[in-house]
Amino acid sequence: MKALKIILIIVGFALIAIALINAFAPEPVFKLGPIEVDKKEGLTGTNIWMLAVGVVALLGGAFIKER
Repeated sequence: MKALKIILIIVGFALIAIALINAFAPEPVFKLGPIEVDKKEGLTGTNIWMLAVGVVALLGGAFIKER
């Protein structure tokens, strides 16, 4: 159970970090010499689901009881 707890906590943190980076980091779209165009997607459906699953995994790992 301890290994499962550690894995869930690590996966939870990783999913939350990836979802937040994808949501708020600018993504380069076009670059031509000194001209560069970036876009931000914000919180899309995929990012929200990834964030939710990360929170559930993190909470599940935090509250698993040792036997």
